[in-house]
Amino acid sequence: MRIVIAEDLALLREGLIRIFQANDFEVVDAVDNGPSLIRALTTLRPDVAIVDVRLPPTFTDEGLRAVIDVRKQIPGLPIVVLSQYVEQLYARELMSDRAGAVGYLLKDRVLDVGQFVANVRQVAAGSTVMDPNVVSALLNHRSADPHLQELTPREHEVLSLMAQGRSNAAIAGRMFVSEKTVSKHTYNIFIKLGLEQSEDDNRRILAVLAYLEG
Repeated sequence: MRIVIAEDLALLREGLIRIFQANDFEVVDAVDNGPSLIRALTTLRPDVAIVDVRLPPTFTDEGLRAVIDVRKQIPGLPIVVLSQYVEQLYARELMSDRAGAVGYLLKDRVLDVGQFVANVRQVAAGSTVMDPNVVSALLNHRSADPHLQELTPREHEVLSLMAQGRSNAAIAGRMFVSEKTVSKHTYNIFIKLGLEQSEDDNRRILAVLAYLEG
């Protein structure tokens, strides 16, 4: 699997290169700034990219804006944002095309390298993987919405776990309830939010995230 890495900190960039090479990825490029990232993605078209939010030359949101622009040229190009920050506006924009293949993970919450690599593979396969803190930020952004206020505390918990990319079985295990109970909560969530019901995990996540994006 071919991967591009965009990280301006040299030690972290080298660490990511070693991690992915050790897990049978081909690192086709590793860059440290926004313009180089755009060139790498558009010319090399990797299977997935790992991108920091804040890259030179602006050190603001250069990385996120770069991948948003590239995905307009290459729809559905798999992107995993790996950052210290939750940029709500750009996170929502990155997911707004509903093409999937998006991850948003926080550096200080990556505690298991194996799980991190697995998450990257999920995104490369077209899934959506969100850190719980990112999901919470998106939920809080719309907390005043009357539709969200209609959800019970348990439905709110299911919605958050659903938006992280968890299956009904995984949600059931996390909440210590049956899959049937999760299915019932999911059905109620879709009804209250006016979303089309779907058994396809990725479409289901994207539908919820589309609602959260407004």
